Amino acid sequence: MALLGTTELDIHPLCLGGNVFGWTADRDESFAVLDAFTAGGGNLIDTADGYTAWVPGNSGGESETILGEWLAARGNRDEVYIATKVAKHPRRPGLRAENIRAAVEDSLRRLHTDHIDLYYAHHDDTETPLAETLGAFDELVRAGKVRYLGASQYTAPRLTQALEISDREGLARYQVVQPLYNLVERETYEGELAEVCVREKLAVLPYYGLAMGFLTGKYRQGDDANAAAGPRAQRARNYLNDKGIRVLGALDAVAAAHDVPVASVALAWLRTRPAVAAPIASARIPAQLEALLTSAELSLTDSEAAALTAASE
Repeated sequence: MALLGTTELDIHPLCLGGNVFGWTADRDESFAVLDAFTAGGGNLIDTADGYTAWVPGNSGGESETILGEWLAARGNRDEVYIATKVAKHPRRPGLRAENIRAAVEDSLRRLHTDHIDLYYAHHDDTETPLAETLGAFDELVRAGKVRYLGASQYTAPRLTQALEISDREGLARYQVVQPLYNLVERETYEGELAEVCVREKLAVLPYYGLAMGFLTGKYRQGDDANAAAGPRAQRARNYLNDKGIRVLGALDAVAAAHDVPVASVALAWLRTRPAVAAPIASARIPAQLEALLTSAELSLTDSEAAALTAASE
């Protein structure tokens, strides 16, 4: 356990992604995964009000609803931290102040709670003034409905501008950043955005840490067994290029040295990167959690981390 950046949230080194709840994991499967995650020491769960609106028949809010029902059934709200997001629900799009005020009430109701530990802007909204968005978030923090704020999918310049506004106006500032980041997609985070996070002492919780499942090692050259396994598998196989093959080779070597799954190594590598506090990863069934939880206990040597970094260049 370690504090999440400058917050008082003492978190486990792995954050459980809730994007599968109400999608590939039904209510019972989601409950089983959540039970196994907390039994394994996990305590930070990431969801969003827009999850899982993309599923035919869904309207958004399904993930929060399942998570809220689990919290109510287990009576363990004080034992876990809940992160959710605003801006992508079909009926609550964007970051206008009025929308944020309405969306947070929807989320609180679905989650069966009176506060959200970490509330993200799910993406930047360039049509809404940053000061308006930050002012609305500040109201929620002052009202006790939200403890800390996060920014997902922001560019370095926009994040910097938001922090400057918060500091100048005395508003609650973003303390956590959620970017796309993994061994085969490094360009979004590394460079200017990472520099801002380090300089401003922002904690980073990367999403897609396993690159759609590619970094589990499940998809290999010449293996056509998963070729028609659905859109997620198809997207994962897009990484099966020269770089992807090099990365898998490096992961295989480190995994063999530690006798752990390839996925554990891929997630452990993220924790060696600047400002990264914990990767976000999801599991459809409890059996998939073992490799994720193992990553939290795995410490890579400097040479192992360097070999993985070099393979992914």
